[in-house]
Amino acid sequence: MQKNKKCLAMLLAGGQGSRLLALTTKVAKPAVSFGGKYRIIDFPLSNCTNSKIDTVGVLTQYQPLILNDYIGNGAPWDLDRNYGGVHILPPYQAKDKSAWYLGTANAIYQNIDFIKNYNPEHVIILSGDHIYKMDYADMLDTHIDRNADCTIATLEVSYEEASRFGIMNTDKDMRIVEFEEKPKVPKNNQASMGIYIFKTDKLIKYLEEDNAVEDSAHDFGKNIIPNMLDNNELMVAYPFKGYWKDVGTIESLWIANMDLLGEQPNFDLYNPYWKIHSRISGVTPQFIGPNSLIENSIISGGSKVHGRVVNSVIGSNVVIEEGAVVENSVIFNNVVIKKGAVVNYVILDEDVVVGVNAKVGEKDATSKGITVIGRGYEVADNAIIGKGLNIEKEVK
Repeated sequence: MQKNKKCLAMLLAGGQGSRLLALTTKVAKPAVSFGGKYRIIDFPLSNCTNSKIDTVGVLTQYQPLILNDYIGNGAPWDLDRNYGGVHILPPYQAKDKSAWYLGTANAIYQNIDFIKNYNPEHVIILSGDHIYKMDYADMLDTHIDRNADCTIATLEVSYEEASRFGIMNTDKDMRIVEFEEKPKVPKNNQASMGIYIFKTDKLIKYLEEDNAVEDSAHDFGKNIIPNMLDNNELMVAYPFKGYWKDVGTIESLWIANMDLLGEQPNFDLYNPYWKIHSRISGVTPQFIGPNSLIENSIISGGSKVHGRVVNSVIGSNVVIEEGAVVENSVIFNNVVIKKGAVVNYVILDEDVVVGVNAKVGEKDATSKGITVIGRGYEVADNAIIGKGLNIEKEVK
């Protein structure tokens, strides 16, 4: 007989990510590329592995094909287990009805049987669209030591930003006494990171009660957390001090990639004590041509650079031909940038081809003027595509 799990993870990865424009037309947001050889979902999955959480349910919904294929059996994250491991959990048809996930809480509710199958003492709820490194085991220890019904990870943000988040008001012992969803005038700046640890029995109780309320938004922030506070459950804040970025917009995704650059980057991908795993395999080393120039950039394996690359993140198997210039840009896998092309303040999705002498983006663009070229698009020779545009391949 298999023993019960101490903690099981439920990873919400079904969001459409519409603010990422062409990057998520055919791809779920957690499957979007990041940092050259990674995808966004690599970060919560690697955090689980590094935190010794070996059972993860990944809840998918929007455009799941590439994400499902990428996760596979979970082997790159050491999550290919006979008991536990990673499980893809799409919406499914029940006996009486079938439904899409209606909200974050409803998504977990529809998979209560998966949770019960492992009978964990605690459940951690994670989001699949954040870039960060976090020791969930330390958060779990705090949760257990305090005997909390729910522990919520919080991040200190500026007061100017606080109105965009759910804000946790706490007492001197970090007990949460009030939750404010995107307050116009925040009382403090401790923002919810959307990372929750629940006692399993409490989670199931409140999910079942919420499901019975027809007009509920079925959302953790709008319904589950307020309901638990109203019933005086013990809810504790867990302050997080490290790097964390919600990459839900083109601007934030570009900034997070730029944070990887420099001699002392804002976010270090390569700490051997907290490795970020990915499903990149069979990639040859980079080739840097004799006439190339590379400054303050990441060049991933399999790429061939013959031109100039400055302040940019280059994915795997990218070809940058002689005379081409790439500056202040993020280039995803399998892109070809042909001779004489100039790319500046741009995100190029996978399998894009930039034609000879084409110009994409502009030198004077700010982060808000990032040009996005969607998956598989071919920019014609000598074409000019200005700043801030969103170009995607026509779907027939």
